[in-house]
Amino acid sequence: MVPAFYDVPPAVHLVYRVQLMKYNSASMQAIMVLGFVTPCWFAWLARRQHNARNLALAAGLLAVTALLVTRFGNVPVNVLIRSWNPAAPPADWLELLHRWNVFNVIRTLAGAASFVTMIVCVLKYRGITAVKPLV
Repeated sequence: MVPAFYDVPPAVHLVYRVQLMKYNSASMQAIMVLGFVTPCWFAWLARRQHNARNLALAAGLLAVTALLVTRFGNVPVNVLIRSWNPAAPPADWLELLHRWNVFNVIRTLAGAASFVTMIVCVLKYRGITAVKPLV
């Protein structure tokens, strides 16, 4: 989606980006929390299977990395973008968007790595998620 931003005139790009930053905050936070809670839950289920637990914890750490990059990298830029007038953006708007894109690549890679790690973990250790009596 990011390359599409740069294929339209700056006025369209900025109107869309300003509106996007107003509406995606809550949904992104919920998705990122879920991306952290799920591997932790699986790690708890797999606590006796050390390899599975460690893979799930690694996925959780990658999800936390994505969350921290978002919170301390993207969000401050998002706050600035929400205040922009699309008809008169700040002089350094392209530099700010480039910084946002760098953080976006980092968090996307961390999130994708977390997702792939969880897929490997679940495929390799899928039998451990069955509910078993705690004896």
